Amino acid sequence: MALPVYASPLEKLWHYTYLVLCALILLFLIAPIIIVIPLSFNAEPYFTFTEKMMTLDPAGYSLRWYDSLITFGMQNPEAPRDMAFWWDFWQNATWVQVTKHSVIIGVFATLISAGLGTIAALGLTRPEMPWRKQITAVLISPMIVPIIISATGMFFFYSGQWVPGIDAQGRFEWGRLAGTYPGIILAHAALGIPFVIITVTATLSGFDQSLVRAAASLGANPRTAFFRVQMPLIMPGVVSGGLFAFVTSFDEVVAVLFIAANDQQTIPRQMWNGIREQISPAILAVATLLVIISVALLTVVELLRRRSERLRGMSPA
Repeated sequence: MALPVYASPLEKLWHYTYLVLCALILLFLIAPIIIVIPLSFNAEPYFTFTEKMMTLDPAGYSLRWYDSLITFGMQNPEAPRDMAFWWDFWQNATWVQVTKHSVIIGVFATLISAGLGTIAALGLTRPEMPWRKQITAVLISPMIVPIIISATGMFFFYSGQWVPGIDAQGRFEWGRLAGTYPGIILAHAALGIPFVIITVTATLSGFDQSLVRAAASLGANPRTAFFRVQMPLIMPGVVSGGLFAFVTSFDEVVAVLFIAANDQQTIPRQMWNGIREQISPAILAVATLLVIISVALLTVVELLRRRSERLRGMSPA
């Protein structure tokens, strides 16, 4: 916001001081993220800026670590890059496999989080709902409680014999959720539901309930009024919460370490393994790609937020 022409010298001083403070805070927040991007192009196997990088020598920069993401784990990484190479890449490359796992887990966890979180938000915003504040505090507790505590509790709970199933001989048996993909999906959904509740509740706080009453006066039953009137207006909030839930699932490593089996690797767990077992700047290349994905998702969230405000008449079209 520009300063008015009648601003006093003290107001101008405070304005520019405020801008400098905001810039310093922003730099403090994003510097650890930005520093990763140029390091991912390091030609040397180091996590520091080399002399060639500091002098902007082209020889100090390389795409070798991005290329290693493609070839790591392949059966024939030195083969010509034809259709057989890319099929080998799709079937055997380690980072492709962990990306598949992360996407599948994230999508199913997001669907569960969006569904349950929206239902919870609809109930919590009703004025006749008793103990709303207490229930809300319980439902968003996964955001407050340290993740190590939540992951430990999930591990012991999922290790119990809770799930009905059929063994190899066709006999009924009780199984465990720990070490299974449904267990990981449910764990990630539990961590993502609070984000959906918060975003949908915020959207519903500006929803005009008279629209539902108007639909009812025109003969619409509660189901029709919800899907034809209320749901289209709160959909941006639902999608925004779902995106936050997906990012949470895509970035989660502690719960995966406790619940997942050895062959159920995700991108964060593979990065953890790479840091623990073999320090390689390829991890920085993965981090750079994740930053790009996160920025894209946050951009979508912001666009949806603005669309929601326009639909509710809270901002000019």
